[in-house]
Amino acid sequence: MKYCWFMLLIFSPLGFSASFDCAKAKAPDEKAICSNPKLNDLDVELSVKYHFLRGLFAMGVSGEMYDNQNAWLKQRQKCKGSTTCLLQSYRQRIQQLDTLYNSIEKPI
Repeated sequence: MKYCWFMLLIFSPLGFSASFDCAKAKAPDEKAICSNPKLNDLDVELSVKYHFLRGLFAMGVSGEMYDNQNAWLKQRQKCKGSTTCLLQSYRQRIQQLDTLYNSIEKPI
């Protein structure tokens, strides 16, 4: 499973930058993500996993994922610039996405 995610990150068109334009970052959480390499990496990892998984599901589940992601983003904003809070938030959300991925029945 980790190999699959790793390959997605390597071949991702996002490269090694945040999932948003850091030049336009205004919110404290966005500025913290752009200035911290670990947070930046987690942001890219989460973005790749989220978009990959969302593409696997039909509209109902995909819509629910969209709603959950927006709720998570609002929660992330509450961290403001706290690196500790942001790291915890990213790790929890990535774990949720990993759990969702692991629940998918795979042909092999």
